[in-house]
Amino acid sequence: MKSNLEIAQEADLQPIDDIASSLGLLPEEVEPYGRYKAKITLSVLERLSDRPEGKVICVAGVTPTKAGEGKTTTAVGLTQGLGHIGKNPVLCLREPSLGPVFGMKGGAAGGGYTQVVPMEDLNLHFTGDIHAISAANNLLAAMLDASILHGNVHKIDALQVSWRRAVDINDRALRQITIAQGGRANGYPRETGFDITAASEVMAITAVARDLQDLRRRLGAITVAHSFDGGKPVTAEDLGAAGAMAVLLKDAIKPNLIQTLEGQPCLMHCGPFANIAHGNSSLIADLMGMRLGDYVITESGFGSDMGMEKFFDIVCRVGGLVPSAVVVVCTIRALKHHAGLEDPNADRPLARAALETGANNMRRHIAIVKEFGLPCVVAINRRPGDTNEEVEIARRLALEFGADGAEVNEGYERGGEGAAALARAVVEAAEKPSNFGLIYRDEDPIIDKISAVARRVYGASDVYLYPEAEKKVAQYTRDGLGNLPICMAKTQYSLSADPQLLNAPENFTLPVRDIRAYTGAGWLVPLCGDIMQMPGLGKTPAAFDVDLEADGRIVGLF
Repeated sequence: MKSNLEIAQEADLQPIDDIASSLGLLPEEVEPYGRYKAKITLSVLERLSDRPEGKVICVAGVTPTKAGEGKTTTAVGLTQGLGHIGKNPVLCLREPSLGPVFGMKGGAAGGGYTQVVPMEDLNLHFTGDIHAISAANNLLAAMLDASILHGNVHKIDALQVSWRRAVDINDRALRQITIAQGGRANGYPRETGFDITAASEVMAITAVARDLQDLRRRLGAITVAHSFDGGKPVTAEDLGAAGAMAVLLKDAIKPNLIQTLEGQPCLMHCGPFANIAHGNSSLIADLMGMRLGDYVITESGFGSDMGMEKFFDIVCRVGGLVPSAVVVVCTIRALKHHAGLEDPNADRPLARAALETGANNMRRHIAIVKEFGLPCVVAINRRPGDTNEEVEIARRLALEFGADGAEVNEGYERGGEGAAALARAVVEAAEKPSNFGLIYRDEDPIIDKISAVARRVYGASDVYLYPEAEKKVAQYTRDGLGNLPICMAKTQYSLSADPQLLNAPENFTLPVRDIRAYTGAGWLVPLCGDIMQMPGLGKTPAAFDVDLEADGRIVGLF
């Protein structure tokens, strides 16, 4: 089979104007960036405000392995499958970050014959959104340090500066740094660091803002530091930075329109990670997709305990969305991994036993979906080497565990036709009655919100707050932030905060070492375990394989 890049490069793409026209967009609502990608103006939401809303389908996954389970591939395949059976879907995906593209994961366009295109563009600079977010973030950082240097009129306490710079590359050397060395002309030295752009609050704000005015308001509400005179919060509005930041983001807030290999529309917008941020495409893209299509397929990062929980408890809470169904993606390899089996050539009895043991992880993710009161369809993303017996065992167990449907996804090799059975199961599930509800209430105390997610979603028996986290709970409650939702930052490789604790752990304690306040985005971020907000490159990053041929053709991107 051809590589992902070869398939994408050989694809016969439709002009983006044709894709826009098929969605019912007007020419003045589409801003082309070349022939195959465009931005959509926000005026679409007002024009189509009276149109019936499409059904929202959230695509999540079991607890992932480092190899990935093909969740984006399945989301694209489901979209193509819905098109294959005559439905009108709109896909909503996050924009890839250059960190994973050149790191361990590689690109994020799907795979095989279930991809979104143009693959090279969207995996690299795309329409410049993430660069704009980095620039806005770093403008605020520069204006903060300039304010301290030029008289410090806001009485900023250098020991209470929380705002960090951002860059869209995995660079561990920037996690903890000292700035302003070289004398007073360069500012006052202090310790700080970088977060990857996907984890920045500016990314979060862009992803949840409803319009330009809301974006501007949220940017102004960012807390960057506290004063040494009573610990008063200092905001981006105080520093006079919010207006210029909004100008930098005035185009980045517009969703990007691209297409699948089979011509279905995709709104690719924003790129927050789900382990250290809220892990979903933009609220604007979801709202727009609901007016433009009958089904909105929106992918949430990592497992149902990560991106899906945040989609429901944060995005749906803020945006008033009511999803209709969830797709939980699994692979035979992932289920075996959760039983401790990594050998693809293990003998048949051992492999079967591992599959049945590791399926408890799938059971837990189905239960998490049910905890939110929604129908659940399990998509078994078939890989080469998976036997018919193994696939049937996984399908049977999914149904026994309470899934409303379980189908094999063969879209990678067969495109939309290979995902048609999955698409039919999703359509059926979306018609079922549901009782969607959130895990906690706005008025619940901060610790109760953390405990609700830890117990009802992760399966923890207890929560332990480090002294710094306890201090922050008290501070944020005094500051009037107790009604904010929470965005848990923890490892994606386990339902717990310990990446080595696989499968379906029970009777564990969730450690919370610190809590950050994203006052612009509008939530609190508990940091659980050793989670970091700046990844690092491994010994053999994907960047080693990426190059240009003599004719300028890209090779090695996947």
